[in-house]
Amino acid sequence: MIEITETAARKIRTLMAKQGLDEGGLRVGVKGGGCSGLSYIFAWEREPRFGDDVFEGSDGAKIFVDKKSLLYLNGTVLDYDTSLMSKGFVFNNPNAKSNCGCGSSFGA
Repeated sequence: MIEITETAARKIRTLMAKQGLDEGGLRVGVKGGGCSGLSYIFAWEREPRFGDDVFEGSDGAKIFVDKKSLLYLNGTVLDYDTSLMSKGFVFNNPNAKSNCGCGSSFGA
């Protein structure tokens, strides 16, 4: 399971509206690479792919996660940092054994 905070859910809905998407959600995943071994990926999609897990936050905000990525993301809380220094989505991932300084990659 992946939890979506209210702040992240609001940002997902706002960004979807800017993309002209009434339906769909944010694809969240993991791929090899980055300074710590694995990188988080994002993409806007109109609907989940076959086999995706779909997680829903407040305001109907949805994220789509493939089965392989869920192995690394299960138990994660997706938040959105609104500070002036580092705006962006933040993964509070209990499976990450190490994180890079930029927060976009991790080691498992």
